[in-house]
Amino acid sequence: MKNRQKIDYDELRHTAAKNRLKVLNMVYEGMSGHIGGSFSACDIITYLGEYVIDYKSEERDRFILSKGHAVPALYAELNELGIVHDDELSTFRKLNSRLSGHTNREKIPETDVTTGLLGQGLSYGVGMAFAKKLKKSKNTVYVMIGDGETHEGQIWEALMEASHFKLDNLILIIDRNGLCSHQPVEKVISIEPLKERLESFGWFVKDINGHSMEEIDAAFTSLKLQIGKPKCIIAHTTKGKGVSFMENDGQWHRSIPNESQYEMAKKELEEQIGEYYA
Repeated sequence: MKNRQKIDYDELRHTAAKNRLKVLNMVYEGMSGHIGGSFSACDIITYLGEYVIDYKSEERDRFILSKGHAVPALYAELNELGIVHDDELSTFRKLNSRLSGHTNREKIPETDVTTGLLGQGLSYGVGMAFAKKLKKSKNTVYVMIGDGETHEGQIWEALMEASHFKLDNLILIIDRNGLCSHQPVEKVISIEPLKERLESFGWFVKDINGHSMEEIDAAFTSLKLQIGKPKCIIAHTTKGKGVSFMENDGQWHRSIPNESQYEMAKKELEEQIGEYYA
């Protein structure tokens, strides 16, 4: 974990807004990618990169982005940290680029795990956390999944295993944006009452606003102190967060903005960057 200093929440909001603009540019220039789920995950990914995970350390906390199609948000933050270079952002999803459409640890080791097949990331996380326990490491493994991803049976197998082995060095983040690809999660297969179900599997669980930096910080800080059980944050988010006409609209799971839509979205995000200018 990084050495903690006093957190500037406005600076974090400023960085997250910059990262959303990078996501928009990557997807628009590459004419491919997933804006909606990247935007919903952006605040937590930014927080982890800025204040929790030391990506430049070999022996460190790990972050697994199981919902790998949201990788533009991770690339944006890795760019903020100097790991992904500025001139690489325009190569997203292009031939021979390091910036694949899902995380690929062979191209960028800092992404930790190659993901894309939904449902598998938590199982990787359980294995990593168990290995760290055996090595007596003090590091934590963070795994982010989508709420629709909980439809996968493998997720629930991993939840049981983590509880059985008391993996209190594992923190699961569920990006609860309410949309499974283009459709409402609850209409595909209902997952409620989600918190109670997770608790019945032997997990500590916190519900938060996944766009409030204050709540994000409080949740991660308090869960680090809990021992004896794996931990979960249900982050209630908005798919397409940050651009008014994209928010809660399933078509922006994978739609690519046309020129006028791009300019409108860019303007909204630039205004937010200015609002939170640090």
